[in-house]
Amino acid sequence: MNDYHQALWLALLQGLTEFLPISSSGHLALLPRLVGWPDQGLAFDVAVHVGTLLAVLIYFRAEAGQLLAAWFHSLAGRPATAHSRLAWSIVFATLIVAVAGVLLEDWVAGALRGALPVAVATLVFGVLLGLADWLGPKTRGIEQIDWKGVVVIGCAQVLALIPGASRAGVTLSAGLAMGLTREAAARFSFLLAMPVIAAAGVWQARGLIGGGVPVRWGLLAFATAVSAAVALLCIHWFLAFVQRHSLMLFVVYRVALGVILLLVLL
Repeated sequence: MNDYHQALWLALLQGLTEFLPISSSGHLALLPRLVGWPDQGLAFDVAVHVGTLLAVLIYFRAEAGQLLAAWFHSLAGRPATAHSRLAWSIVFATLIVAVAGVLLEDWVAGALRGALPVAVATLVFGVLLGLADWLGPKTRGIEQIDWKGVVVIGCAQVLALIPGASRAGVTLSAGLAMGLTREAAARFSFLLAMPVIAAAGVWQARGLIGGGVPVRWGLLAFATAVSAAVALLCIHWFLAFVQRHSLMLFVVYRVALGVILLLVLL
């Protein structure tokens, strides 16, 4: 990629959609196809994901520090606390999706990258989000996540490997199905994003090592900064939104987008 205009729009899109339940990978896959842009390349994808990682680390820096300290204390044999249990929940859920990501990478990259799978996933997982938001009891806080909930949310994250499914969407859906409040499900989704995005970025970046492809560092730094700034604002807005509203706004958007794409493609 050598166009700052394209970089701006894709970085804005990544920052806006990474933490909302509408699928950043689906939107990033669709936009270049819809407007006829060339593929942005692996280096750009890594850069904008670094931006969203920076955003969630900055926003949750205090909680991240507490969780990391509690996790190390538990490794040293200290008694379990609410923070250490939450930290282990994040570790375990991350391991599930990390293993699945390595095993399924080639299949997902090959069979599910087309516009039609993205359209179907956008529609189907949007409906599932609506059902979880409607039927979930929404009575449990983040500190009440048990191991059953961790396993369910961790396994649900595997579905986010499908472009269009949305990592935020599937973790929110699973959290709500396990009885979490909207705010608790959203916070757990954000905290879980830290190791997941970091691991995905490192795994993607391996393809850049020794690739011999020239890197435009200024363009990538610009994209990283835009993605981080937008994602930071988005996190703040979304946490405030879920305290007062249901998730039906995103459900309607996903269903409408999925139907429109299917009508266009079919």
